[in-house]
Amino acid sequence: MMPKLPFLKKEKSATSTSLSTGDRSEIFRASRRDFLKIGSLATGGFVLGINFQCSGPKGELITFAPNVFVSIGSDNIVTILAHRSEMGTGIRTSLPMIVADELGADWSKVRIVQAEGDEEKYGNQNTDGSFSVRMFYEPMKKAGATARYLLVQAAAKEWGVDPSECDTEASHVILKGGSKKIPFGDLVAQIQTMELPKDEQLTWKEFSSYKLVGTDVPIYDAQDIATGKAVFGADVNLPNMLIAVVRRSPVVGAKAVSFNDEKALAIPGVKKVVKIDGAGLPTALDKPLEGIAVLAENTWAAIKGSEALEVEWDLGPNQTYNSSAQLQEMLKSTASAGTVKRQRGDFSKAKSSSGKVIEKTYLAPFYAHSTIEPPAAIADVKADGSVEIWAPSQHPQWARGAVAGALGVELPKVKLNVTLLGGGFGRKSKPDYVVEAALLSKAAGVPVRVQWTRSCDLHHDYYHSHSAQRIVATLDDSGNLSGWNHHTVFPAIGAGLDAAPPSDGELDLGCRDFPYDVPNIRIESHETTAHTRIGWLRSVSNIHHAFAIGSMLDEIAESKGVDPVDQAIALLGEDKDLVFAGEMVGDYGNYGEKIEDFPWSTARMKKVIETVAEKSNWKANLAAGKAIGFAAHKSFLTYVACVVTVEKDAAGNLLIPEVHYAVDCGIAVNTDRVRSQFEGGAQFATSLATTSAITLENGKVVQNNFDTYQIIRMPQAPKKIHVHIVPSKEKPTGVGEPPVPPFIPALANAVYKLTGKRNYELPFKA
Repeated sequence: MMPKLPFLKKEKSATSTSLSTGDRSEIFRASRRDFLKIGSLATGGFVLGINFQCSGPKGELITFAPNVFVSIGSDNIVTILAHRSEMGTGIRTSLPMIVADELGADWSKVRIVQAEGDEEKYGNQNTDGSFSVRMFYEPMKKAGATARYLLVQAAAKEWGVDPSECDTEASHVILKGGSKKIPFGDLVAQIQTMELPKDEQLTWKEFSSYKLVGTDVPIYDAQDIATGKAVFGADVNLPNMLIAVVRRSPVVGAKAVSFNDEKALAIPGVKKVVKIDGAGLPTALDKPLEGIAVLAENTWAAIKGSEALEVEWDLGPNQTYNSSAQLQEMLKSTASAGTVKRQRGDFSKAKSSSGKVIEKTYLAPFYAHSTIEPPAAIADVKADGSVEIWAPSQHPQWARGAVAGALGVELPKVKLNVTLLGGGFGRKSKPDYVVEAALLSKAAGVPVRVQWTRSCDLHHDYYHSHSAQRIVATLDDSGNLSGWNHHTVFPAIGAGLDAAPPSDGELDLGCRDFPYDVPNIRIESHETTAHTRIGWLRSVSNIHHAFAIGSMLDEIAESKGVDPVDQAIALLGEDKDLVFAGEMVGDYGNYGEKIEDFPWSTARMKKVIETVAEKSNWKANLAAGKAIGFAAHKSFLTYVACVVTVEKDAAGNLLIPEVHYAVDCGIAVNTDRVRSQFEGGAQFATSLATTSAITLENGKVVQNNFDTYQIIRMPQAPKKIHVHIVPSKEKPTGVGEPPVPPFIPALANAVYKLTGKRNYELPFKA
């Protein structure tokens, strides 16, 4: 779901070797030019670079160089340059773990350094779409294996033994069965001049010998975060820096006709007021909204100054927009024929000859990202036109390019430092707030930090689309599910002024890839218009698609008098890999991967369903006053099944005492982070299901803060969350987004069993 951006190519080193694992990556010895790029990290050490060519999140072929440098110093410290953004997922811990294990490094002697945002130096740094581990697992192994090969060769020569008699362990080369060992650092001088190995010379460590991969490893930043030393976006302070708070257009597409800044400038600490020219209509994913910025010595003065501004707006064509009215119009459209996007068999015939028809509609609202750390970015534009940025960015290359374009400077003049992110969920991949900082620093002639307030964040987000869906299911005379007709409509990401249908990529997120063995399937999409900014949010279209499908399947099971778990397993049919051949209109995206490389496996889905049923004791009778619900969903190439238990307290409030997940994400690199992502995903999904919703009236967002856009409080949060990781040696896949989609229908199904009332609209109240 991310934009396609240009990436610079790197000239290949003469000593580079191609990966034999199919990911087309290369390992190379760092040149003098590369040493200069990474500065002090390379001093006195041996440095390998990893050079990638692989598929991006939309399936595009990306060539870039080098993403990661691995350095071994004479002090025995292994330094790994992390090129992904850290927002609590642990990604800049998990990827270095792979290198360290394959190398045989002592984790306590591994140093991780955050890379700046620079595609020429580090290639793709877009930390979005749950594809970081999937993309970089094999190349990271390759880097570790290459360095290990050189170290083993050097030690074997020194000892006069065959290299097969040597191995690496705890940052030493060891002689198998003997007492000899040499620290990595003592071999740096020898390996500096050695030729890099060819593919066929490399061997992989046995998975059973890994000390890190497949275990719980605390995130590298944990101590700094716990002790307050960690640097997030708003923690950066520069000399003479001003704080900016922006009064943005209240309606998307609005323009400032005039403004009076007299009262704002009268507030102590306010230094300057600057107008930001917005993108207008159609909106852009990387440009700011129209706004008036108040620059002050401190945040409070900037906020009060922004409130004191008198602005006359031309509200434009969206000033009469009402999101509730559009949602009803969208729902009405699903009753008519849409554009067929997948076809199997003849649904019309199945419907006309059916013994029973079940037809239901499902509504979901706009959602805001509501990261606990609102957007913030710092820019320092120098007199020579160069600029240095500090930002909690998920997509630093995009931010860097957007700043260069906004300032009218060449890309090399923009340096972007990546801080820790206090939550992302896709919001901080859009660089509008970074561009604001750069424009204001240029105007003010001093460093500027743009600070979004909570109300700014809720009023001017790139929202998850609201949606309307209609599902018509047919049962034949024997009670078997014979037909499935799914209509879906929602404003598309990046949509312009004209009505448009969702993209194929958005439909492939849980709708077109309906996996069940139903003889007649018809998937239809409908057009609508975006009247506000639309973007991707954690799990993207899987959120509303899974809610509708998981709820409908539960209702079908009830109608047939069968257990929903048993029904799901039966509907998946025999064990097979789905390819959807001949059924899709347009290509099937498969999250940017070839389906033969990452097939849709019904066997793996059955396994997570069976596992969650067993671990949750699904078949057992619950105590009076409790109910359980089930749903399963595959997203971002990861298979997940979920069981949610609900009850009510003495005051009638809904409680979630227990949740069980079963997840197959291939090789689980850092099991601690897998569990953490699912624990957090359950909390996130509970908010989406029960408390959170954005509405617009007269083009303006109604919600102002967490009192009106509610996220769950501790009493509402699930109490016990059990995450059962299915052992797997398949290729690793993402875990940041897959927890959310199955949880919502599992919760909805549990609430129905508790109350006897089905919920067809999010958020719902029990």
